Amino acid sequence: MSDSAFFIRPAQPEDVAAIQQLILGLATYEKAPESAKATPELLRKNLFETPYAYALLAFTGSPSAPGKPIGMAIYFFNFSTWTGKPGLYLEDLFVDADYRGMGVGKAFFVELGKVAQEKGCPRLDWSVLKWNQPSIEFYEKKLGAAGMPEWMGMRLEEQGIENLKNLVAKSN
Repeated sequence: MSDSAFFIRPAQPEDVAAIQQLILGLATYEKAPESAKATPELLRKNLFETPYAYALLAFTGSPSAPGKPIGMAIYFFNFSTWTGKPGLYLEDLFVDADYRGMGVGKAFFVELGKVAQEKGCPRLDWSVLKWNQPSIEFYEKKLGAAGMPEWMGMRLEEQGIENLKNLVAKSN
């Protein structure tokens, strides 16, 4: 583990290559590197030109003397019909293995909490893979987060979304 200081700041368009590398690091950690399909063009478009999501980056060093990127948190806003307010959804948080245990993850959550409060979000939600016990323990013990066992994540991917067109035709 490195003893370097670190800082966190919002990502900027010139950070696209670093974001892509961190995404590949996350995909490798999650044992699915072939699933990382984000290109620099897609990241630039969807994080900066028409921002569907936002990214925070952690770097070694200081804001005046930044070093290498060591982590990322990518988030977006959703909406709660029950609260009538936006929520912040953390899509992915990743810290390079060499820099875990330094407080980078906690610092990301501090920054995400600030964003949530600034935007009036009463909720900060995220998902964690069931096998990722180190992260689950961090979330429960260090953050005081609670799992939601009554909820199960569901997803449609590209072909499933395309197949939705057929629902109307079949129901008529």
